[in-house]
Amino acid sequence: MIKKNSVVLLQGVFEPSIFDLLKKRKVKDVFILEGRPGLDAAKHSCRELLKRKIKPTLIADNMAGFLFYKKLVKEVWLSYQSVDKSGALCQIGGLILGVLGRRHKVPVYAYPSSQKLQLLGRPKDISHFNGIKVASNSIPGYVPLVEQVPGKYIDKTYG
Repeated sequence: MIKKNSVVLLQGVFEPSIFDLLKKRKVKDVFILEGRPGLDAAKHSCRELLKRKIKPTLIADNMAGFLFYKKLVKEVWLSYQSVDKSGALCQIGGLILGVLGRRHKVPVYAYPSSQKLQLLGRPKDISHFNGIKVASNSIPGYVPLVEQVPGKYIDKTYG
């Protein structure tokens, strides 16, 4: 059973209209996945939520599983770049959120993104964080930026 103080999870960089929808629904608290490697989701969503007097809480991308385990997630919103009958092309991390949503019986919604990402980032995007080198040049980096989320993991698509 989902706890009473559960939250909405946002993942990705959304069209601004989603924030108006959340305000209209009187959502008070939203957890935002940071959106590595560029932290674009954190920057964009926090700003948009604060404009609408909705309280954002920023979490690292890999903390979502813990929130599901503690039954603290009541719904998930994924931003998508494209959608068809097979599913949606979402920011990396969308697939695990879809799987977690299905496993924990939490609805997952897909909403249009305001950002078009390349398929892959540069190795430097993962070997550096906020301009600080965190890995040796001899260690290769693999940086997928988008992934397909099958339709069976999405309860409703907007846009």
